[in-house]
Amino acid sequence: MIVAWLVVGFPKRRRRRKSKRRRVDLKKTLFVLPNLITLASIFCGFNAIRIVAKPNAAVDDFYRAAVLLIFAMLFDMLDGRVARMTKTQSAFGLQIDSLADIVSFGVAPSLLVHNWVLHRYPLAGLFTAFMFTACGAIRLARFNVISSNSSGTPVKPGKYVVGLPIPPASGVLIALVVANHAAGGAIGAEQYTQVIFAVTIGLSLLMVSNVQFRSFKELKLNTATVLVVLFTIGSSAFVWQRYKPQFVLVWLLSMYILIGIVEWVRSIPGRLRDRRTEFPLGDSK
Repeated sequence: MIVAWLVVGFPKRRRRRKSKRRRVDLKKTLFVLPNLITLASIFCGFNAIRIVAKPNAAVDDFYRAAVLLIFAMLFDMLDGRVARMTKTQSAFGLQIDSLADIVSFGVAPSLLVHNWVLHRYPLAGLFTAFMFTACGAIRLARFNVISSNSSGTPVKPGKYVVGLPIPPASGVLIALVVANHAAGGAIGAEQYTQVIFAVTIGLSLLMVSNVQFRSFKELKLNTATVLVVLFTIGSSAFVWQRYKPQFVLVWLLSMYILIGIVEWVRSIPGRLRDRRTEFPLGDSK
């Protein structure tokens, strides 16, 4: 009997052990999924840099790079939602997402707008392009500190974020390149060089400002939300018909930034009242 057990039973136990080893951990597999999407965003940014950096890049090359960065934006929006759906949010995911953003929405758009327009003023163009990348890096570092606890684990995002997020900031530059291609290169003409400089500097400063922008994480269905959605749809349809479809993205991103600035300006009197209440003029240390 002992011999039979050794001959027959032991192999069965070995087979059971092997089957246990081959069992796939589903949670670990799901953890990889959002990170793969993030890597796809990095690939789009890397490929856009490769296209823009080649010698004698033409208007069509800038357009191809801009389209790649639009796909990077789509992947960036998708990876966070997949992580929340699969409950695989982690400190690692937060960090790799920021690294992806600095490549696809910091370095790539800066190089794109520099080689497209800003290079006409070599020193000022170099400084302005770098300013956008530097402010984007500062914005991402501040976001990581605010959106994680002491152990580095991400916390639930709030209704507002401090400073203009880097994806919509770079999205304006990307959308301008796409609209320029649709307009036959008119936006990138010599007479609009100062305008592109001003837009790039303004976006850079907004990223490191204390202006609060909506995160759309806690949207509530009320009258104001419905009116904003209807206005967005109606105005986008008007821009689509009046100009070209490629201008819709410029309009939507500009409206998002404008709404954030208007809401912040309207909140200034309330914040001043709160500060006076907290620190009355008669108080002294």
